[in-house]
Amino acid sequence: MHIYFKIQIYNMFNVKTDKIVGSRRFSNYWWAICILLGGFSFFLVGLSSYLQIELLPFTRSSEILFIPQGIIMIFYGTIAILISLFLWLSIFWNIGSGYNEFNNDQGKIIIFRLGFPGKNRMLKLEYDIKDIQAIKVNIREGISPKREIYLKTKDNREIPLTSVGQPLLLSEIEEKATFLAKFLNVILEGMD
Repeated sequence: MHIYFKIQIYNMFNVKTDKIVGSRRFSNYWWAICILLGGFSFFLVGLSSYLQIELLPFTRSSEILFIPQGIIMIFYGTIAILISLFLWLSIFWNIGSGYNEFNNDQGKIIIFRLGFPGKNRMLKLEYDIKDIQAIKVNIREGISPKREIYLKTKDNREIPLTSVGQPLLLSEIEEKATFLAKFLNVILEGMD
């Protein structure tokens, strides 16, 4: 039992697993609710103009002409409800979630992600550590900043390791990339 405990501690330091957050983020819940409420409101206003009945309290939507305003409101409401449905299904299926596992004991890197239901729902990529050339950091500032960490293979493929969404802080990305490069014993690119 004492030997098992030592082996377990040894393995714990030679295997690193990073959990990747998928669609179940606060921002996705927020937008799914807002778009659903807005779309439902537009749809009810358009329907009120057609039926000449107030379906929404505190509005005078029955006074709107059905053609062209009411029909446009129904169209926009339907599109918004469908977009909201897409967001809710993405949240339910947790699209994009998974993990990155770096195993120095086996010399393997496993990248696992969940996709949309179907025969290709689970994406599992396996690489040998000896085929890794570098850890690459891509930082782009501006209106839509990008701060990403890539696994660069010897045949110049770049596999993203960071999740989509809110960009990491510069200190976080520097710390993660440096640790990962040391852990895998490869060079670090893109940190000037």
